Amino acid sequence: MNQSDYKEKFGMGMFLVALGIVYGDIGTSPMYVMKSIVEGNGGIAQVDREFIVGSLSLIIWTITLLTTIKHVLIALRADNHGEGGIFALYSLIRHCGKWLILPTMIGGCTMLADGVLTPAVTVTTAVEGLRSIEAMDAFLGSGQAVVIVIALAIISLLFIIQRSGTSSIGKLFGPVMMIWFLFLGITGLWLSLGDLSILQALNPVYAIKILFSPDNKEGFLILGSVFLCTTGAEALYTDMGHVGRNNIFISWPFVKICLILNYMGQCTWIIQNQGNPVIQAIEDLNPFYMMLPEPLRPVAILLSALAAIIASQALISGSYTLVHEAASLDLMPHLNVQYPSDTKGQIYIPFVNNILWFFCALVVLYFQSGSRMENAYGLAITISMLMMTVMFCVYIGVVHKQRIAAVIFTVVFFALEGVFFISSLGKFMAGGYVAIIISLAILFIMICWYRGTQIEQAQNIFLQMREHLQDIKDLQMDITIPLCSHNMVYLVKGNESEKIDRDILYSILDKDPKRADAYWFISVNTTDDPYQKNYEVETYGTDYIFRVNLYLGFKVKPSVNIYLRQVVHDLLATGELPKQDKRHSIYGPSDVGSFKFCMIRKMMPKEGDIGAADDLLLRAKYTIRLLGGSPLQWFGLETSNLIIEYVPLFLPQRQNQDRLERI
Repeated sequence: MNQSDYKEKFGMGMFLVALGIVYGDIGTSPMYVMKSIVEGNGGIAQVDREFIVGSLSLIIWTITLLTTIKHVLIALRADNHGEGGIFALYSLIRHCGKWLILPTMIGGCTMLADGVLTPAVTVTTAVEGLRSIEAMDAFLGSGQAVVIVIALAIISLLFIIQRSGTSSIGKLFGPVMMIWFLFLGITGLWLSLGDLSILQALNPVYAIKILFSPDNKEGFLILGSVFLCTTGAEALYTDMGHVGRNNIFISWPFVKICLILNYMGQCTWIIQNQGNPVIQAIEDLNPFYMMLPEPLRPVAILLSALAAIIASQALISGSYTLVHEAASLDLMPHLNVQYPSDTKGQIYIPFVNNILWFFCALVVLYFQSGSRMENAYGLAITISMLMMTVMFCVYIGVVHKQRIAAVIFTVVFFALEGVFFISSLGKFMAGGYVAIIISLAILFIMICWYRGTQIEQAQNIFLQMREHLQDIKDLQMDITIPLCSHNMVYLVKGNESEKIDRDILYSILDKDPKRADAYWFISVNTTDDPYQKNYEVETYGTDYIFRVNLYLGFKVKPSVNIYLRQVVHDLLATGELPKQDKRHSIYGPSDVGSFKFCMIRKMMPKEGDIGAADDLLLRAKYTIRLLGGSPLQWFGLETSNLIIEYVPLFLPQRQNQDRLERI
């Protein structure tokens, strides 16, 4: 049975895996959604039954429309060979128009911003739950200093353990989340049974009425808080490749029922205690904890802390995957990717890990409370969902040629999410600007990299490979030039076998001539199939020049050294590559000689005819490339014999008006 068959086969094991991987973010939403709604309306003393029932109805129908219908019933059908996520979707539709790169970049950067905000919000909110216990409230004191220290300690530990992999503790995620959802559902049901009239909230009329009711002091801005109930919905589509479509289909009803039951329980408790002066006097009231009997609150706090850690872990791992896929599509720099465990698809990117930790800690220190962070939390996700709606519209209308369905889908969800976006903008000055700043910073990196790559490609000069075969042969036969290596390997771009970048021929023939027995020109081509591994070879009728195109899926690590070794042995076996006489080796004589890799990188000249904006973006790209580290690890060349040559972009030079005169 192959990997995809395994994922699609339902069983309790895969059910638990789905709970542990997919639902961490949306599963922690009951910790802060009703708290945010009540606080936004002036506190528990200012709300009445009509407001609470209407708010609950908004929550139920938001989850139904945005999560169940859009993401579960529709989005999961847009799979790329079983994979999901914004970059997998872009791979399916990028041939439909160049403009689609823009919503892809915007959606991708807001999802990465979510990777910063989720650990900060969920962990801090879980720690603040300690205040629902009288003894712990006294320990935490009146300020937030102790809460911040505990939250930062948990977050820092979470990021530290990433480098050693999480496959071992990851096995606990499923059972823990099963207990968490059962806890949500049972406690919510238990309280709801005290007032079954809360079931009125299932009627969407109450949701519409509360938006226009004078009891709702925030008006449509209440949707900014309501939207928090669906954060994490995008994970259902993004994590499809990890657990399979069918396992999400089957596990989601259980999750949704548990979530709604808990919201119903919180609302029932609020209605029953809205006139309680003791409850009204509590600062920073959180119905999620306060609705429970005090002996049960330590259990709730422990479970919520574990759920927050699992939710954060899912977002952190998802951020690694997003950056890795973006780099494969030339939207971000190639960074050092590590594989800390044998779990398929689990990766670790040290640079991304450190950046996420730094900004996550900064968010905690800046906001200092979960309620303030919630203002920043929803805005980024609404933007992400809007971009995904645009892309799904193209997928449905162009790829599947169902234009009417695409129009209906777009009108319904763009209007719905647009309302949520506008309401979230109402919290812009209260903290939403932080999400926008983080998103814009990531977007700037993507734009620099994408536009910089376009400029480089526009300046490339390609020559016909076959016209220079004899030049290379003459160099190969010239014994007056020392042998540089048995095999010279150049990393090239594209799969156009008949053309070669002029800079590469210049490196071989002009810039310190490099004599070798065989010349290899290897390109790594990212394909839409996530796990594809193929290659093709063009020899041009020679036995000393080999143009190798590697076709690797966007989830495959481009380990050039490993794949080249296989290609070399294949060509030796067919006789296309002559045996090379390698006599001196600790392993004895070999038919394959030494290898030297040459990587050519562009650099900006001091003067060039280029627009100010492009000049800024290109120089920013090279600065980002410098900060991002060496590309050696990306291509699996850490231990290889490597030459890096820098060449200027061949931009038209400005006329120098100051000429020298001989004296």
